[in-house]
Amino acid sequence: MSEHAERMTAGSAPRPLTRRDRRRMQEGALVRILTVCTGNVCRSPVAATVLAARLADLPVVVHSAGTHAPVGQSITPQSGRIAARAGADDDAIASHRARYLVEPMIAEADLVLGMTAEHRDAAVHLMPRKQRNVLAVREFAALSATLTDDQIAATAHAAGPIPAQRVAAAVAAVTRSRTLSEAQDVIDPYRQSDAVYEQMANELLPAIDEVARVIRVALRG
Repeated sequence: MSEHAERMTAGSAPRPLTRRDRRRMQEGALVRILTVCTGNVCRSPVAATVLAARLADLPVVVHSAGTHAPVGQSITPQSGRIAARAGADDDAIASHRARYLVEPMIAEADLVLGMTAEHRDAAVHLMPRKQRNVLAVREFAALSATLTDDQIAATAHAAGPIPAQRVAAAVAAVTRSRTLSEAQDVIDPYRQSDAVYEQMANELLPAIDEVARVIRVALRG
């Protein structure tokens, strides 16, 4: 087993994919979203657990990874409290273990959301062919805020009934006016004060709500 493969299997996803999940992914019936930060113990697990809670009634799986993850480490207590306050599932928070970002995670994802432009670029570097599906989370939010629910729904409807294709169409609509200069980073609170964690929450959670809006409208609009 390679070093990357060992790193990937040492951690755990919030909800492991079942055989049925993988079959549904192949059919496009299950949408998969990946959030990425550095250590996978602060920003990206908050993003993943909160987004998963926002979309719990939809055929969506959200997981996370880090570009320099301390594999197997739990979410930091401050981030855990922020995620819980924002409505994340307690079990998802408690079971989170840091994972190292590797190519298969990106290959399987319908949307990859980096917490910064650096994380976005790291994911693109690992898998350049997925570039159109990889954005910084605040970049996604800024771009998608220019689209109405009706515009997103119409774009998704034109893509047909398959969930992954509907989300792909919505993401394409979001990225149509994209420029690399539009990315805004979410601050890294690791080993910082509670005030910095609150700044992280203030930057991240509105962006997550905007992502949830786009995905929900694409699938249900």
